Formats: sequence, C-alpha cells, structure tokens
Amino acid sequence: MPIIMSLLENWCTGEGLDASHALVVKQVPVEATVRHIEETLMTIKALGRVRVRGRMFNPQSQSLMVLCQCSERVNTKTIPLDVPPIEGGELWTLHGPADEENVNTEKRQTEPLPQDSSTSTEEAAAPEMSSDTMPGNSAESIIRAVGDLLAKTMRPAQESNVFRRLRVYSGISPIPPGEESLDTWMEQAQLMVDESDCSIREKRKRIIESLRGPALEIAQAVRANDPDASPEEYIEALEKAFGSPESPEDLYFSFRALRQSAGERLSDFLRRVERNLTRVVQRGGISPNLRDSARVDQLLRGVTESEILLLQLRLRERKRDPPSFLTLLNEIREEEFQQSLRRKNTAPSARPVVRASTKPIPCSLIRNLITHLVRYPKHCESKRGVSLSGRFS
Repeated sequence: MPIIMSLLENWCTGEGLDASHALVVKQVPVEATVRHIEETLMTIKALGRVRVRGRMFNPQSQSLMVLCQCSERVNTKTIPLDVPPIEGGELWTLHGPADEENVNTEKRQTEPLPQDSSTSTEEAAAPEMSSDTMPGNSAESIIRAVGDLLAKTMRPAQESNVFRRLRVYSGISPIPPGEESLDTWMEQAQLMVDESDCSIREKRKRIIESLRGPALEIAQAVRANDPDASPEEYIEALEKAFGSPESPEDLYFSFRALRQSAGERLSDFLRRVERNLTRVVQRGGISPNLRDSARVDQLLRGVTESEILLLQLRLRERKRDPPSFLTLLNEIREEEFQQSLRRKNTAPSARPVVRASTKPIPCSLIRNLITHLVRYPKHCESKRGVSLSGRFS
C-alpha cells in the first residue's frame, strides 16, 4: 500500500491534480478504453464525475495502473476497495488518498528520525523511489514522470489559454445582448472544467469572472457556504437556480416526444435530439452507457419525413450496436449530400420559352394587306387554299 500511495502523490504532482480528488486503479486490462474505465468508476456514486488523467503499464501484473480524477473528495472508507468492470472480468482495485494518510501516520510513528539533520528532502524521499519499491523499472518511471512534467511546463501559452475566458452569463431573462443562454454557458464551463489543465482554484476563478447580476449572487452564496467548493458545485448551483425545474422523468418524457418538423433535415433533427439527450443524461434521466441506444431509438421513433434515408442507413439493424453521435451525424450528412447530388442530376433541363412579340403592327401595313386581299381574292385562295372572297364582299 505505501508503494501505491507514494505513486498516487507523485503522479498527482506531475499531472497538477489535487490528490484528495484522485485515486489509482489497478488490475485494469490493457485493452480497456478510457470510456469503459470512466463508466465503470462512475457506478460508484461517492466518486461523482470521473475522468481518466493518466495510464501506466505494470509489467509485473501485465495490466494498467490508471490515475483518475473525481469531482468528489475521495475517501476509501466510504467506497469499495474493488469494483467489477461493467463488461465483466477481473475486479479492479482502488487506492485513494485516505489510505495514504494512514500509511504516512504509521511511518512517522515507526520510523526513527534521520541522524543527519542536514539531509535534504530529496534524500529522505529517495528510498520511496528505489527499485525495490517502485513497480516495474524505476528508471523508466522517473524518466516518464519527468518528461510529462516538462511537457506541461513547456507547453505553448496558446494551448494553456484555450479556456482563458468564458462568455458572460447573468441569469437575466430575456437574455441581454452579448450574453449566453444557460445551456450554452454550462456546456462551455463544463468543457473548461473537464479539459483545462489549470488548477481547481483557477477554474473556480474563471467561472466567477464570467458571472453577472443574479448569477453572481448565487456564486457568492456558494462561496460563503463553502470557500473550497469545487467548480462542479458552482455549475450545479447555477443549474438549480436558473435551469429548468423539470424532473429527470419530465425531461425523459419530453425527449421521447420529440418529432421531426416539416422541412427539417434529418441531420438537424439529430442535433436537436442530442441537445435534449444531453440534458436528460446530465439530470440522471438516462444512464450514460445507454446514451447511444436512446439516441437511435428516438431517431427511429421521431422521424416523419426521412424514412427512406433511415432505411439506407440500416439503423434498425444496428440497434444492438448503435453508433456514436459523431459517427451517426457524419453518415447522415454524407447521405444527405448524395441525395442532393442525385436530385440535381435528375432534374429536367430548362427549355427556352418563345414569347410572342407585343410590338404593334403599323396601320399602313394592315391597310395594304386588306387592299391586296380584296383586289386579288382568287390569287390568295390559290396560294393559301382558303376561301376569302366571302369575307370582304
């Protein structure tokens, strides 16, 4: 256990994470995907939202050790020591910071103080990094950790400042010019929290800086109640204050009632389905691992004008292995493009239209024609084969 805990602390330091919100997962198969790992750990409600922040191969167990960041504070006294994968297999073991505190306390009680008070901190920590305690090759582990740290510290400024500023949100209705709606602001804020490498304090600062008016008052209330509140808690408080009061069940039934509008393209309908599905999943109306299936089911259920396109995509046959949102959107847009080309190629070519002249005939020409017909009726009959003599008698 001391080995795992020292690894957790060092790993979190290299990744710039708070060790109290992190844990190390062992015995993870090499072929396990990031999504599989995150969905498995999020079955433990006490961890909250879980994100994979690093993976390391352990040659001794021929498996992965995975560093995960949790939105909730991790305490191994309130979570199981192992977790079964959602797709079955060998149990994964969990190691969190609560064990580290116990181990450090025991070490302080049992280990004697160093004789030389001038011994540096690096020398005191050196036994923890010895080849007997570190899993695998210690030299490779140290080089990898130093390389990761250098890569983060030498990252270009543009990359680290991608999420420098969020759009303004005040909670005022109707939405003032230059501000975002709550749903759009929450998507941007959650993306910043999940993907930005800055500290929790910096994320919290960016959220508060983007708020105005009533929304800022809610954030101030959260900070007054808990100065160390996480960025996720600020976002959750704003959603409760200004979001839809609908329950997860109400959101689910609204999602199931979506229908394609007249003239709406299938790709546009899919985007509308995805926006509503995201809200349902965030509020707990649908499990995240059922998201792809729910999307395909509702697309088949709500389409009213694109049945032929759905048949060409064979979505009913793919319900057991549904595609992801981006994959499905790309397939639909490609098929819509092919349909537009076929309609363009089969459209009838435009024929020239001959218009009658509206220019008036001169009166002199009409008089001469009448005079000629009266004087020479038989000549005209022989030429035209029509009797004209009776018309001008």
